[in-house]
Amino acid sequence: MRLLGAALTSLVAVSLAAAQSPKKDPAKDESKPAAQTETKKVKTERIPVEGAKQAEPKAAKSNQPQKGEKPEKISKEIADSYNVIPLAERIAIQSDLIWTGDYNGMLTGEFGERAVAAVKAFQKRKGGKETGVLNLQERAALTAAAKPKQETVGWRIVDDLSTGARVGIPGKLMPNTNVSGGISRWSSQRGETSAETFRIAGATALGSIFERMKKEPAGRQAEYSVLKDDFFVISGQQNLKRFYVRAQLRGNEVRGLTVLYDQAMQGIMEPVVVAMSSAYAAFPTGRASAPPPRRTVEYGSGVAVASGIIATSRDALDGCYVVTIAGIGGADRVAEDKEKGIVLLRVFGADLKPVALADAAKPADMTLLGVLDPQAQGGGAAVSSAKARLSDALTLDPAPALGFDGAAALDAQGKLAGLVALKVPVVAGAAPSLNASAALTPVDAVRALLAAQNIAPAGATAGADAAKGSVVRVICVRK
Repeated sequence: MRLLGAALTSLVAVSLAAAQSPKKDPAKDESKPAAQTETKKVKTERIPVEGAKQAEPKAAKSNQPQKGEKPEKISKEIADSYNVIPLAERIAIQSDLIWTGDYNGMLTGEFGERAVAAVKAFQKRKGGKETGVLNLQERAALTAAAKPKQETVGWRIVDDLSTGARVGIPGKLMPNTNVSGGISRWSSQRGETSAETFRIAGATALGSIFERMKKEPAGRQAEYSVLKDDFFVISGQQNLKRFYVRAQLRGNEVRGLTVLYDQAMQGIMEPVVVAMSSAYAAFPTGRASAPPPRRTVEYGSGVAVASGIIATSRDALDGCYVVTIAGIGGADRVAEDKEKGIVLLRVFGADLKPVALADAAKPADMTLLGVLDPQAQGGGAAVSSAKARLSDALTLDPAPALGFDGAAALDAQGKLAGLVALKVPVVAGAAPSLNASAALTPVDAVRALLAAQNIAPAGATAGADAAKGSVVRVICVRK
């Protein structure tokens, strides 16, 4: 509660700044959150989307052409200037423009008329030349203007493993995370604010879902709604709270986000909901673009296999600037096997009991020991266990939760039969799979890597309960 109170106090500045920004017109902005609706009249539109895979909210009045005025086409020079900028940086610019109140569109990295108009609006407000392309000084000024607002609410982008979507979450306003029943939910301590993802399989059209969500759950009253061929937006009143729903259809699946907040927080939540709507990507890897960037801090698991030596997944440590073992400290890389995907780490001063290594046999039934990812799964520091069955293709079914990459796979005697290689799915196609996949990296590969470094296995701990003392959380920190 103290955290929420501090965040609300500091967010007054954000709401005041938002109040000074040009008001957005719901009739011209299908991404409009509930907090910005000024009319009680229910507005329903069906607007065909011609040739667009993903609809994009229309820009705020501040960067929209006036009535009767044709949109200004961007020049080839401006287009070329943005084409050479890496995708991640283009998305970052759009995100910053949202937080400064200049842009009200999706975070796609595509700089068309709307995004360029937002850049010009920022340049004009700062007294610069309206070129539509930021120079180094202007880019720094944009970051400086947006960063305090993002830090105030604890803004972060998370990959939702429940639905496969990517979601922007104000972590200081919604510090609690709960994942269960295929739903991810973020909320404040007392429920003043919350966000929840949802997924509906077997859908062929949005109309019936759209109409149902305008009325359900009980007490919901839609005040603004827009329906298109592949997505819809609904906002309004839900009992004593304001609500905002955004959903998108691809193939036969609908993914969406619902945001709820107390009416008393309307001024604070207005800019936050705009940012959440814009950042929400229902099918983030379905676009023909670069894969999403790896998280700045990522969590995996590892297991002690010799004195001071921990084996873990190489993929979990890809691009790490610093590797830390929870409760122990920094770890040094000793060796790696790129083909098998294994890394050996060395730690000092740790009282770890190495696990006993199994023979070459690959048992069908296995016990997996790992530490859940606290960002995506809400897990604590304790070692968790899961059951899995091994196929002839070395696939583990079912796949364990996020955080188990590099976890220990034990045989019936509690000896290490191998490491878990957890793969997060690349979502593509009409009916994507939402489950992560997992495979076994056999213990032979671990034994061979140890031998190549003249490290003798020193494991004597056998049994699933005893082996929990050999399993650790591995933390990767990227620049």
